Amino acid sequence: MEKLGTYPQQFISVALRYLPSLLLALFVLAVGWWLIGWLLRLASKAMAHLDVSLRTFLTSLVSVALKVLLLISVAGMIGIQTTSFVTILGAAGLAVGLALQGSLSNFAGGVLILIFKPFRVGDVIEAQGQSGVVKEIQIFSTILLTPVGKTVILPNGVLSNNTIVNATAEGRLLAEVRVELDGRTDFDRVREVAMGILREDGRILTDPAPGVGIAVLKPGAIVVSIAAHTRVADNLAVAGSLTEKIKKAFEQNDFLIPQTHTFVHHVNQTPPGG
Repeated sequence: MEKLGTYPQQFISVALRYLPSLLLALFVLAVGWWLIGWLLRLASKAMAHLDVSLRTFLTSLVSVALKVLLLISVAGMIGIQTTSFVTILGAAGLAVGLALQGSLSNFAGGVLILIFKPFRVGDVIEAQGQSGVVKEIQIFSTILLTPVGKTVILPNGVLSNNTIVNATAEGRLLAEVRVELDGRTDFDRVREVAMGILREDGRILTDPAPGVGIAVLKPGAIVVSIAAHTRVADNLAVAGSLTEKIKKAFEQNDFLIPQTHTFVHHVNQTPPGG
């Protein structure tokens, strides 16, 4: 019976010994949790210029890291040995990093793309042998929509470390029609007719100015280039329209195309002794 009476005293003794540390740990946990929330709100405002998906991902990453550090610190204040726990976390982080090496490379590439913005959603780009409109920029990959309606997914790691051709960064594209004509054609008349067609189309930009010139000289022929800049959205339509109008106008003005000549050589073979 005497031993049973000592248990409450031991419990009270242990509680009095650890209660201050426990209360301090709870206070640090509450204040630290509030501070983390305040820091995250501050960081979110500082990253307001970044892409929404990148900002959300970075905020979540920082939140988890800070909360894990806070919990480890609180556990140490209570008296829990955290050395082994930290070692296990480090080893697990290293193993995950090695396993996800490719994904981490893609993540880093996605961060670079979203920060430096070599292209944006809606731009027409060429990269890794693929070309199309940027449909979406994700953390790990970029999605393109090709002219024939195919969806192409490019890893951001490879994309950020190789050549990217952004066809729409300047907000305009070149529409060009090339026509091969007979070398005797009056080029001044050709230019007059072609420029008249270009001036009639309101979708063609005046800066840079459209132009007509001889692109290539060939024996008995010239290749005429009719080129004009348009807005990105109008480019394909203008190119198709120009081709049709140029063909009709050149036919009406009797501009001749080079004649194709076929030469047939006839060789008489006389049999020996004939």
